Amino acid sequence: MTEPPGRRERKKAATRQKIADAALRLFLERGYDAVGIRDIAAEADVAVTTLFSHFASKEALVFEQDQDFEQRLTQAVADRGPHEPLIPALRREIHALVRHCTADSAAPIWRMIDASPALRQYEESMRLRHADSLATSIAADLGLPQTTTACRTIARFVIDAYSLAREAPDPDAAMDEIFPMIEAAWEVVCPIPAPTGDRSRPR
Repeated sequence: MTEPPGRRERKKAATRQKIADAALRLFLERGYDAVGIRDIAAEADVAVTTLFSHFASKEALVFEQDQDFEQRLTQAVADRGPHEPLIPALRREIHALVRHCTADSAAPIWRMIDASPALRQYEESMRLRHADSLATSIAADLGLPQTTTACRTIARFVIDAYSLAREAPDPDAAMDEIFPMIEAAWEVVCPIPAPTGDRSRPR
């Protein structure tokens, strides 16, 4: 009998999380380079093909919340209140993400990432992809037919703000320093105000 879509999706998500948890456990116990895909599949009790149906690469196992991070940023733009300015909405979401990623439990993971050239390179490509998605969301929010240089610039600034604040000795102080600069830049480069007749968003 075919499983209902809701149950099927829950099982899929549970399997994905089980694989990610097994991978992280092995990475932290043995070191990232010492663990292979087959080791992870065996630890999670799944086939290698099942693992690759959820994660495209070994690096992706470390950044298993990649899609959630990207979605939270784009939703911060699209789902904010009709009169809430863009940059404060993004600042609030980035602040929440930074707090999550600077928790004590995350420190060993970031040390592992910093020690691996492959993981650092993957993180950089991931940040660029997040910036592109955020720029597209900003452009759509403004009613623009395509992403402008201004949208891409601000999106890059926001993604860099996350990285800089996460790495700072005092993340909150870093946020307080960085986001007024982003706000000022947006006031200068914002391509157009929200079109008349839409949700009348302030910039």
